[in-house]
Amino acid sequence: MPSDYYRPGQSSLAKRARRGYGQPMKEVVIYSTSSCLYCRQAEALLERKGVPYKSVDVTEDPAMRAKLVELTGQRTVPQIFIGGESVGGYSDLVKLQQQGQLDVKLA
Repeated sequence: MPSDYYRPGQSSLAKRARRGYGQPMKEVVIYSTSSCLYCRQAEALLERKGVPYKSVDVTEDPAMRAKLVELTGQRTVPQIFIGGESVGGYSDLVKLQQQGQLDVKLA
């Protein structure tokens, strides 16, 4: 299958990034825990879109969890950052996708 083959549900931004067009996507980081269902759902959403991400497991890292609370004001996971900006958790990621704003933030 050619590398530019269309995959249903894949954004045009992800296709361009995979082909090497335009600007690279901003870095996506998901802070999660090992038992978090919403963390897995956030990862799955990004994978369906073809968006690379870095997953940071904070299950055994209370210092990092405290830092996330400082940065975001939230105690829950996942905490998702795009280009260093906190975008919230899974429901916030879904909302961005539904509003057509996720690709804009990734660009």
